Amino acid sequence: MELGIGIGWRPEIADAVEGLPNVDWVEVVAENLCHDHLPDSLIRLRARGTRIVPHGVSLGLGGADRPSERKLKDLAERAAVLGAPLVTEHIAFVRAGGELTASPRLEAGHLLPVPRTREALAVLCENVRIAQDLLPVPLALENIAALISWPGEELTEGQFLAELVERTGVRLLIDVANLHTNRVNRGEDPATALDELPVEAIAYVHVAGGIERDGVWHDTHAHPVTEPVLEILRELRSRVSPPGVLLERDDNFPAPAELAAELETIRRTLRESVRVTVPASEPVRVGAAGSPGAAGRPPSTTGAARTTGASTGPVGAPTGGTGDTRDIGGVGDGGGTGDGGDAARERLAIAQTALLSALVAGTPAPEGFDSRRLRVQSRALAAKRADVVAKVAPELPEILGDRYRATFLAYSRTRPMRSGYRRDALDFAEHLLIAGRPADDRARRLLTRWWEERVAPRPPRRAIRIARAARAALTRR
Repeated sequence: MELGIGIGWRPEIADAVEGLPNVDWVEVVAENLCHDHLPDSLIRLRARGTRIVPHGVSLGLGGADRPSERKLKDLAERAAVLGAPLVTEHIAFVRAGGELTASPRLEAGHLLPVPRTREALAVLCENVRIAQDLLPVPLALENIAALISWPGEELTEGQFLAELVERTGVRLLIDVANLHTNRVNRGEDPATALDELPVEAIAYVHVAGGIERDGVWHDTHAHPVTEPVLEILRELRSRVSPPGVLLERDDNFPAPAELAAELETIRRTLRESVRVTVPASEPVRVGAAGSPGAAGRPPSTTGAARTTGASTGPVGAPTGGTGDTRDIGGVGDGGGTGDGGDAARERLAIAQTALLSALVAGTPAPEGFDSRRLRVQSRALAAKRADVVAKVAPELPEILGDRYRATFLAYSRTRPMRSGYRRDALDFAEHLLIAGRPADDRARRLLTRWWEERVAPRPPRRAIRIARAARAALTRR
């Protein structure tokens, strides 16, 4: 299925997106939608035939836990109500701790890289199959941007993606801006990644802007697309004609004319890029309704088909696949329910919890990681957390004024997020009220009223405050 040129739909630019010329489709963050109450703008877009693809950010398929059935059900409902041809997520982990490590659950509030080892790949493959079984449409997974690298990795990014596709039949969402980010931050060559990954499995492509500060590239989605990112798009186009290309913009939204100009630049880049002509690989067969296992596997991702730019299969490629089980660290393709599978998940859980704890709770850096890079990533996570909390609870920076950011960053250093940004905002407010802050009486009354309206008829009693303070102190030890 050809998607064409699209743009990320966001509430802040809903009117602009509706008015942009020649937009073939849009992508919407799945977690920002209620399946039973769509925004009017999306209803109008759907009514006029614009395809809408839900893009998930919270499944954490690269994590040690099996994916949440509730989250998968929510994603499936959004796909159904939107009439989506596919759904997308990320190759990342977003939380750690919990039952597998007998430790408190930690939330990253961000997409973090999966170790490119065969054992982590096996866990990811099983998680992907679980998701495929519960989703009504094909699944495509996105490569992420990262500031840090895991020690002892066994595969390059391209090899990791090729193995994933080979074993699961999952489609790929290739973000060329993320390839550029990883070139600057981790020294990885985008051309090598494109040579190694199965380009015939690409469902669509993301293009986004960012900015470089102190030698680190920040994938902000809040700046114009740069020439190096467009150059990677040309590299990809020389290997394959992607079924769809989408412009992402999440903040600092420009005027509609600027968005239209960026979309036109993407169109021009694709038109002017020359694709190498090579013999086509065996076409991907489409299963009934895109159901898992309803059709044959995608063509092999080894050899020439992967490296020369074989022709692109349809978006509705099969989401199942049996894969082989060679050398995958104890979690086989049969489901990983035995001792080996559980042991692999436990090892991955311990490693991911140690890393996330260092990033959000101030514990020592795990062995083998670049401690300087961990500090940069930790600051970036805290800054994003403060920004998102300010968006989901704009009353907090209004009440606290200029003190909001410094106060929240101080709070976040010892109190990791445990249950999403809305809960985080409430916990932050509760923390301030327990401490008798803010000092200004009027601000404290406003904060108390805000908290009461969302949580309980009154702030927690003294006994509850003491118990919570004691529990928090034990957690930090």
